[in-house]
Amino acid sequence: MTGRENNFGPLAGIALTVGSALLWGVAHLATERRRTGLALMAAYVLVLAVTITAVTGFGPRLLSLAVQPVWLTVLTITLALIAFAWSVVIIWSFILVRPPRGDTVGRALTAVVAAALCALILAPAAYAARLAYLSREVVTTLFAGNSASPILAQDPWNGAQRINFLLIGADAAPNRPGVRTDSMTVASVDTVTGATTLFGLPRNLEEVRMPEGPARHRFPYGFTGEGPGTPGLLNEVFQYAEDHPEMVPGARKGHRGPILLKRTISDILGIPVDYYAMVDMHGFAEIIDAMGGVKVTIKEPIVYGKYREGLLAAGTRRLSGEEALWYGRSRTDSDDYVRMGRQKCLLNAVAKQADPITVLNSFEELASATKRAIATDLPQVLLPPLIELAAEVKDTRIRSVSFVPPLISTADPDWRLIRNTVTEALARRAGHQPGAQARQNRGPASPLALDATCA
Repeated sequence: MTGRENNFGPLAGIALTVGSALLWGVAHLATERRRTGLALMAAYVLVLAVTITAVTGFGPRLLSLAVQPVWLTVLTITLALIAFAWSVVIIWSFILVRPPRGDTVGRALTAVVAAALCALILAPAAYAARLAYLSREVVTTLFAGNSASPILAQDPWNGAQRINFLLIGADAAPNRPGVRTDSMTVASVDTVTGATTLFGLPRNLEEVRMPEGPARHRFPYGFTGEGPGTPGLLNEVFQYAEDHPEMVPGARKGHRGPILLKRTISDILGIPVDYYAMVDMHGFAEIIDAMGGVKVTIKEPIVYGKYREGLLAAGTRRLSGEEALWYGRSRTDSDDYVRMGRQKCLLNAVAKQADPITVLNSFEELASATKRAIATDLPQVLLPPLIELAAEVKDTRIRSVSFVPPLISTADPDWRLIRNTVTEALARRAGHQPGAQARQNRGPASPLALDATCA
């Protein structure tokens, strides 16, 4: 840098400073520093070309990098270096083209413009670095300690045609101990096409067959709960495992419930449950508020509130977090099974409406709510391919099957029928029907109806 005097007036100094912010090296060329000016221009064009190529050519992959802590750290450092270099160029240009010492007003105006340009560069970079830091914090908090078997470079799902996620809505009330998993849905996702089928299990399934091991030894004829105070429903399995470490030997507190529930539901449906994600229902309301609400179509008016103080009118409307919570949990003038249908519609709506712009606009609030509301065993290594798979899911129609009356009696479930229904639903989703021999081996065909009623 040099403080050598020049003959530029205030307007020329301001114009050249602004020009150097838009294209590095303009001020240097104007002051006959051609070699430096051309070098700065080349560096600027290179940075711009790399950025445009990355955004246009590798957009989806860039999104997957946003869930990798190492790349988030690299992004933060890179943004800081670019912002620093850009500010140095602006200040350097200002020093070269500022008016002579005698023009105090001109110098002051040029200095103010240079400072404003630096602020315009540093503020967005600082915000982007903040988002990268928050992303890294969310990823390391939610997925800390989760592990998975080694994955293949070209196939992160290790040859699996479908991946099954257990989605749990947990409701911990002040007037009852522990957590009740009042919403349990398995999302079965085709790893190639993203075609997704939701299997909804009612919370009040009775005498659930337990998986092999200590749980089946204790409940050989189905889960009956603990004592007369518990009816022995499916939504009690999670907390029972947490309260009885011997049900899942070697598992830590906070892990026993998900492990036993995954194994139990896998046994019920006849498909492996690979991972789970549990959302606290009150935290879910915070997430929806951070998104700016969620738009759903309400078919019939829904009464909500502890004392029936609210009403969600029929029609398509945007719900706040509290309203969405009641939309998904209200049983007034309805029952568990109607509520299950609304919960799947709500999950569908959130999945469809959580677009990148919405997420970016409320990222800090979403990050804070997500850390408080969600627990999962999904490993960090699978986050990038999961992001890419989620893009496929958004482009397909999510179908669902609910195991509720009259298809299933919750008091005396037909476990074979449930498994047959799952097999048939996945076969239809894959675009083919089970062969005659396969149907004969499985027994009578199930009265399958794929529910696609969510708007």
